[in-house]
Amino acid sequence: MSRIVIISGSPTPGSRLNGLIQRVESNWKEKGIDVGHIRVADLPAEALLHANFKDETILAALAQVEAADAVVIASPVYKASYTGILKAFLDLLPQTGLKGKITLPLFIGGTLAHLLSLDYALKPLLSVLGCRNIVGGVFAIDQWVQRLEGGGFELAEELAERLDRASDELADELVWLDARSKA
Repeated sequence: MSRIVIISGSPTPGSRLNGLIQRVESNWKEKGIDVGHIRVADLPAEALLHANFKDETILAALAQVEAADAVVIASPVYKASYTGILKAFLDLLPQTGLKGKITLPLFIGGTLAHLLSLDYALKPLLSVLGCRNIVGGVFAIDQWVQRLEGGGFELAEELAERLDRASDELADELVWLDARSKA
């Protein structure tokens, strides 16, 4: 069975970014794909910032990435880039920590002015980490994701469609990868 791990770089538990994450995750679970989570803000801050590779929680998070076939890098955009807490975690990955993994970026920001943060901020870092298969990322603006009173999120129709296409593309890549490994 294929395994996807979602790395959320949001420092805020109620972030609208969760609306994007929930949409792609539900699509994959319907397809029988195993999905795990790393919420970087829940990792021990001191261990994260001091790059404590002996910390059990850090080691467990790194092991999740290593065991995954695909990785989702999800972050709000602050000052034209992904969050610092996400960068602190990605800095802990081995130099080729994303080699052979399919990667899907999911970003959310206040305006479309931050759209290029996927291409100019994140993709060079993913490349340095050995990632060669980056599924077309999805960038959303805050106003396309509404928080619902009883919890959960409502996504603008166009955003939901783009997330569905991206999650389907990643799932198709996993099927191809699986078939290739069996051949």
